Amino acid sequence: MSQPNLAHQHPAFIAYPAQAAFGRALPKSKVYEHSSANTRLKDLFVKQVEQIVWAFKLAPETIHLPARPGVPEIQVFSLQLKTPELHRDVLRCIDGAIPFPIVFELAFEGRTQVIAAHKRLNESDANRWVISDYFATDWLPVGNQRTTMPVTLNLGGLYEQLLHRLIPLSVRPQETLTELVARVEQVQAKQGEMDKTAARLAKEKQFNRKVEINAQLRQLKTELDELESK
Repeated sequence: MSQPNLAHQHPAFIAYPAQAAFGRALPKSKVYEHSSANTRLKDLFVKQVEQIVWAFKLAPETIHLPARPGVPEIQVFSLQLKTPELHRDVLRCIDGAIPFPIVFELAFEGRTQVIAAHKRLNESDANRWVISDYFATDWLPVGNQRTTMPVTLNLGGLYEQLLHRLIPLSVRPQETLTELVARVEQVQAKQGEMDKTAARLAKEKQFNRKVEINAQLRQLKTELDELESK
């Protein structure tokens, strides 16, 4: 009997329980209605998205985990794409229209990707959501092995586990998910500073200035290493 190909296994590809399957197509028009999408955004949906399916509903009544403030349910949406690129504004639009945390699974020509943002309630306005940058796996073959859903005490814990599997940094002891996401954003900003400084170094002709810029680059590298450390 042939062994399953585990080379492409990624912990973010979850075998969601059958009792949580929802499997309903979500018309794009419904998303527009709830998010006041402009013409540019509607065009992106038309050009890039073939179909949106509300695949799974992870809720107290489907998977018997209690809700938590800000995580009453978790939705899993499958998007069949027309193009290999999906503009993040499309995902932001769907996230803005659906008042629950969402994990997206994208599919295009036999490959698939899991992507999600950290979505939390605004502390000063409980009717609004704060949506972070998006975190994604690589594109992998559609038939890759799925892993068992993580065991947690509640939906808040499950949401954290699902996002930890997408976020490129390891969580530090006592670090909250919000703090981890903020640290990822700091890493990205620091990386951008390093790229600009390296570009300046490459153009600089004067030796004295090169020495100065090199010192700045080393300092930025030290700061980046500190941000990335456990």
